[in-house]
Amino acid sequence: MPDIVSRLSDWYRNAARDLPWRRSAFHDAFGAWGVLVSEFMLQQTPVSRVIPHLEAWLARWPTPEAMAAASTADVVQQWANLGYPRRALWLHRAAVEITERHDGIVPRDVDALLALSGIGDYTARAVAVFAYGDRHPVVDTNTRRVLARAIDGRAHPAPPSRRDLALMESLLPASVPESAVFNAAAMELGATVCTARAPRCEQCPLSATCAWLVAGRPDTGDDRRRQASYEGSDRQARGLVLRLLRQAAPDPVPLVAVLPDWPDSPQRDRAIDSLIADGLAEADGEALSLPR
Repeated sequence: MPDIVSRLSDWYRNAARDLPWRRSAFHDAFGAWGVLVSEFMLQQTPVSRVIPHLEAWLARWPTPEAMAAASTADVVQQWANLGYPRRALWLHRAAVEITERHDGIVPRDVDALLALSGIGDYTARAVAVFAYGDRHPVVDTNTRRVLARAIDGRAHPAPPSRRDLALMESLLPASVPESAVFNAAAMELGATVCTARAPRCEQCPLSATCAWLVAGRPDTGDDRRRQASYEGSDRQARGLVLRLLRQAAPDPVPLVAVLPDWPDSPQRDRAIDSLIADGLAEADGEALSLPR
């Protein structure tokens, strides 16, 4: 186990991507708030798409107080095409909670972070570790894949469980700064080398000891939940409705003009109803608009 930690951490120091939230200037400018916003945006969204949105977001709302004062419509509009727009609402609520409960300072304590809207195990620990430098196990999809292959000899990780945190905890160096490096290194390896579909094992710093590679990269099955196709899905319909509302904002859109050519009218209506239920849209008579 110590070999895994040292090899991976040494590799990270030389190979890590230069990402905004890893720069000291970013932390000096935005602190834990910048890290929190980046973590919200990075959920199920590629880094390349996040970076320009993150820069624009923090230029507009550099502090939780600034965002808490914004309208819901402004927040949804700024989220643009990042996908999973409920994240924008959760982030807005979290900004309000940080402002009201914590005097505008993103909390350091994991339990206090977990009490904020939209924050789960991963995000709470990521903020505590990458913003404040504390020692906690941070486990995302990439980390779970690295651990599954390098230690368990599996091609893909099992469904998420508390075991993931326990395993990562057992690997963390005792040194607090080194534990943060190892957390970031495991995530980076999974994102850039130990990828789901085309792992580049010849470039992996763990290739000599990886249980999966040593066993000949066997097909051990994949128990991960499959995501439904986006094309023709409720998600696509919701996204198109939101895009229409953003383009029209601040003006409302007549309901009869909302995706009139969508081939599945019940699905279109379901998408509109779900956006209203989620607080992402408002209906006023025969018109639809972004929330006020």
